[in-house]
Amino acid sequence: MSERTLSIVKPDGVEKNLVGEVIRRFEKAGLRVVALKMTRLDERGAAGFYAVHRERPFFGSLVAFMTSGPIVPMVIEGEGAIGKVRQLMGATDPAKAESGTLRRDFADSVERNIVHGSDGPDTARFEIGYFFSALEIPPR
Repeated sequence: MSERTLSIVKPDGVEKNLVGEVIRRFEKAGLRVVALKMTRLDERGAAGFYAVHRERPFFGSLVAFMTSGPIVPMVIEGEGAIGKVRQLMGATDPAKAESGTLRRDFADSVERNIVHGSDGPDTARFEIGYFFSALEIPPR
């Protein structure tokens, strides 16, 4: 089933010039980018996006990291897009990620792990709407 998901190249991925590589891997897997922008989160924006983690011990450092530089959120579309993006990203901990995944190949740590991807359909809808208005995303 064709679906849409959100992926973000995080500040460390932008800093390492990996935006094109992330997109290349998504496209090579049969996915397509239907919306994309470069932006920078402020503390309020990052805290709102990661509100689900507000009570977790890593919340403060996550917000600090996500506000440390520009990010590239994008809407990805394709058959099984949510699962494919998560498979291409690899495990959150790059040391546990499979060989050939974005995180195994490029991430430095659990926190500085290059990319974000929605974990399910409801999350994808929320996250896409957090970064993109309906006018910025072409209709299917």
